[in-house]
Amino acid sequence: MTNSGMVMADGLHFPPGTDEFIFRDWFPALSDTILANTITTITFIVWASVGIIMGLFLWAYRRPQLVPTRRQWLAESAYGFIRNSVAIDLMGKKYGVRFAPYLATLFLFIAFTNLFGIIPGIQISANAHIAFPLMLGVASWLLYNLVGIRKFGFFRYLKNTCVPPGVPWPVLILLVPIEFFTNLILRPFTLALRLFAAMFAGHLILLVFILGGFTMLQADNFLVQGLSVFSFLMAIAFTFFELFIMLLQAYIFTLLTALYVQGAISEEH
Repeated sequence: MTNSGMVMADGLHFPPGTDEFIFRDWFPALSDTILANTITTITFIVWASVGIIMGLFLWAYRRPQLVPTRRQWLAESAYGFIRNSVAIDLMGKKYGVRFAPYLATLFLFIAFTNLFGIIPGIQISANAHIAFPLMLGVASWLLYNLVGIRKFGFFRYLKNTCVPPGVPWPVLILLVPIEFFTNLILRPFTLALRLFAAMFAGHLILLVFILGGFTMLQADNFLVQGLSVFSFLMAIAFTFFELFIMLLQAYIFTLLTALYVQGAISEEH
């Protein structure tokens, strides 16, 4: 057993970890290239997700029609779900339509990168690596702060964000630093940690049951071997549960981003 899982007969780990899917292992002819030493599971998942999303929308809108085809309807439904139920519902039509492309892209990117966590042979989400949730959190943080500053100006936006109206000034001495730290410093980290923790925990749970099943299956005791069936059944059950969590986390991250944007452009706080 290593930090990536159990070593199999072919030298690979099961399930693969962040140090697997390196080009020099899969394509020996590329072993001396820089690319071969930099592409890992995580980078593969990110680029594959981007490629899949772009490919699906290009395929869906290859021949757009007034009456949508099934593939066109599928793409429009994915975009329309975020535009209508998140962007427009929270920000109104004016701002909702404007920010819907970013929010839909954010949702789809997180959802597809998460889904790799239940694909056999990969079984890890790119968001189980803190770098990518943090990058997404910082991107959303920059978005809502720049939008707020552009609408109100730097100092008025800072006042709207950090100074709650109607609060007695002695209380503001304590409250303003808390609001500043919470709204302008912590938010990208809380966004990132929520997504990272859910995906990393799900990866570990699946790892425990899958590796536990293989370990018990290789035991000399017949009773222990029989218990491996229970371990594999639990792995299957948690895979379906993890699918729900993956989509839910993508939705929550997108919803919170929309809430932060709505708060940044709101006249009243």
